[in-house]
Amino acid sequence: MPYVLLGLAIVCEVTATLSLRASEGLSKLGPSAIVVVGYLVSFFLMSKALTSLNVGPVYAIWSALGTVGAFVGGVLLFEEPVRPMAIAGAVIIVLGVVVMNLGGGVSQG
Repeated sequence: MPYVLLGLAIVCEVTATLSLRASEGLSKLGPSAIVVVGYLVSFFLMSKALTSLNVGPVYAIWSALGTVGAFVGGVLLFEEPVRPMAIAGAVIIVLGVVVMNLGGGVSQG
């Protein structure tokens, strides 16, 4: 169950981040409301996941998948450019999370 909560937290965080872009500097009410609700729900869900998972690897997973999700969402929704260095950076971020989890796992105890 904690992994489901973490996955939902990541979805909410990516949604909030993409809505931040769509809000045009928080000047549009709808996207701005999604930003606030999305981040609040994301942090709430992550806090619940952290009751049984270790904070370091969980935060690494959350931030890495959030970064990659925002990158992909920006490309798909806002036609942001895809550059080879950006792809390399996303791969490095994901590899870093994999290495971190291989080194200690995410379960408390």
